[in-house]
Amino acid sequence: MSQLSYSRTDAEAALDRVRRACLRLPEISERPSHGGPAFFLNGKKCIAMFLDNHHDDGRLAIWCAAPEGVQAEMIETEPDRFFYPPYVGHRGWLGVHLLDCDQQELDAIVTDAFRAVAPKKLLLLLDQA
Repeated sequence: MSQLSYSRTDAEAALDRVRRACLRLPEISERPSHGGPAFFLNGKKCIAMFLDNHHDDGRLAIWCAAPEGVQAEMIETEPDRFFYPPYVGHRGWLGVHLLDCDQQELDAIVTDAFRAVAPKKLLLLLDQA
């Protein structure tokens, strides 16, 4: 078991921030998936998953969809903040350390995740909001 560098309070606050970022987007809902909260477009396409010490990795993070090329760029330029997530990294998803991410940046990352999976009609709705 790894030593955590964050508290339960940190994890609860981070999940609240992730919920705020995700649930403000059109047609996004939350449900458990793979042992933690996940956020789905129309109940089907996952845009982000919240991970709290997943398999004792010591991370408080999200794994999220990312536009093409973003994963490699972010991991290369800021490897302390972004990582290649297991299971979904091969699909271009990005791992984001939440303790190093403020609400404004988290909102932008989650919006990019939404844009990576949403159909055009929802992108228009998002852009009109």
